[in-house]
Amino acid sequence: MILTPYHLAKNEATALKPYAVLSMYCRGRKIPEPEDKNRLPFQVDRDRIIHSKAFRRLKDKTQVFVAHHGDHYRTRLTHTLEVAQVSRDLARMLGLNEDLAETIALAHDLGHTPFGHAGEEALNNCLLQFGMTFEHNEQSKRIVTELEHAYPAWNGLNLNAEVLEGLMKHETHWDKPQNESAVRPSLEAQIVNIADEIAYQNHDTDDGLRSGLFTEEDLQSLHLWQAATRAVQSLYGTIEDPRIRIARTVSKMIGFMIVDTAEETSRRLALYRIATTEDVYICPDKLVAFSEEISEANHQLKDFLMSRLYLSPEVQENLNRGRTTIKTIFEKLIAEGKTPPEARDYLAGMTDPFALDRMESH
Repeated sequence: MILTPYHLAKNEATALKPYAVLSMYCRGRKIPEPEDKNRLPFQVDRDRIIHSKAFRRLKDKTQVFVAHHGDHYRTRLTHTLEVAQVSRDLARMLGLNEDLAETIALAHDLGHTPFGHAGEEALNNCLLQFGMTFEHNEQSKRIVTELEHAYPAWNGLNLNAEVLEGLMKHETHWDKPQNESAVRPSLEAQIVNIADEIAYQNHDTDDGLRSGLFTEEDLQSLHLWQAATRAVQSLYGTIEDPRIRIARTVSKMIGFMIVDTAEETSRRLALYRIATTEDVYICPDKLVAFSEEISEANHQLKDFLMSRLYLSPEVQENLNRGRTTIKTIFEKLIAEGKTPPEARDYLAGMTDPFALDRMESH
């Protein structure tokens, strides 16, 4: 028997926790549409995001190393896929809506500029003289509500309210959403926040090692690396091949963070007596979080990556080139008669290679 959306929604209501966002109770789309005959609402949203042009462009946008730096470094697309994977794992462990968590994760970086956060900073600086600012969460919302053109009756992707809410309340070390209200987002959206952090902390460690900017020995002072190294040694014995040893150690760190998040979140759900989605929205504290021990260890890793990777001369040299590229193209677009909003949307949608080509063609 083929399971219809009706059956799938009933399965959700039976299997998921009472504080999960259920498809049958989703708040719907700005422009009403007939229900899909084969998929639940958040499945439809996920598919719309995956098939969008903005999603495809993520493959050539910088994560830390510029997109053409090497074939094995993360790009904004592979980062997004890793966030989606961690989000699904956590949602499943906690009895939450996997489709919603995955959908928010897949859309959370659609608004990123080329050249990573350096590009975002440069574009923001360009806009300040016109009384405007740039923030990639806001741009992600613009993409899915206005800039994608795939339907005859409306602009954007017409996503459900819970997905848009998750995008606007996405918050990590790199993400500071504007217009944040006191109401907390769904647990599924909170999962994406921490999954983003888990993903970039670990894959940036892996990429940093691959680049040679630091070594395994440099990481030995970090509590997370020490614990992961001991666990890998206990499980596999001595691994001589450094590529395999690093892969297993980074994987173990990811596992530590995921399990710790699930355990700490379960503790907080019990502490605050969370029984409904309304309880989630009015809770004064974050519910999806690391334990105090892992949070401290994560801050230690974050500080290490900041000094040894993000602020390293090798990374900054390429990012400075990106900053110059953004500024130069923006000024040329304004000189050609583009309005600041038009220049913003055009520049934010560029991939790294397209921006560099545009720079060289003038």
